Amino acid sequence: MSNSAGRFAPYRHALTAISARAGVPLPSLIFSFAILHELTAIVPTVGIFYTARSLGAGERVVNAIALNHDGSVDDQSRWVNTKLRSWVDEGEQWAGRVGRRYGILGFEKGQSIDQIQISQSSGKLAGDVANAVLAYGVVKALLPVRIGLSLYLSPMFSRTVVEPIRLAGLRLLGCKPKSM
Repeated sequence: MSNSAGRFAPYRHALTAISARAGVPLPSLIFSFAILHELTAIVPTVGIFYTARSLGAGERVVNAIALNHDGSVDDQSRWVNTKLRSWVDEGEQWAGRVGRRYGILGFEKGQSIDQIQISQSSGKLAGDVANAVLAYGVVKALLPVRIGLSLYLSPMFSRTVVEPIRLAGLRLLGCKPKSM
């Protein structure tokens, strides 16, 4: 047994035990987690975007975070402000990539970076871009909740969605499914 295989042995045993308790193969359980993790990102992003758009909250919140230069010496509040500003920056880059790729959020499909920089030279985010940035930041902040929810729902999702599809695909191909 190689050194790395021995290092991961406790995890393999724990995952195998979880798979047996759930009554589904481990690959199905992992695939279920991956699907749920993505769904817990996409659905809230869309919901938060449209909520922020209807309330007009995106511009106010994002610009307040971006312009917050609190001079306090409290390390914790400085860390929170730095983290929020980094999420705004990441969200702005994400919104630009998505907007240019799909021609949404006020971007033209395939719009060049130079055109975008000229249109955002004021340093303030506006409209749908600000709403998208807000949605991105909130979903980032919800990561621990999303992971917990995905872990909790993975066995049920695997049993009710992934396994029936896998078994139907195997039957369609004329393969006999292996039992657990």
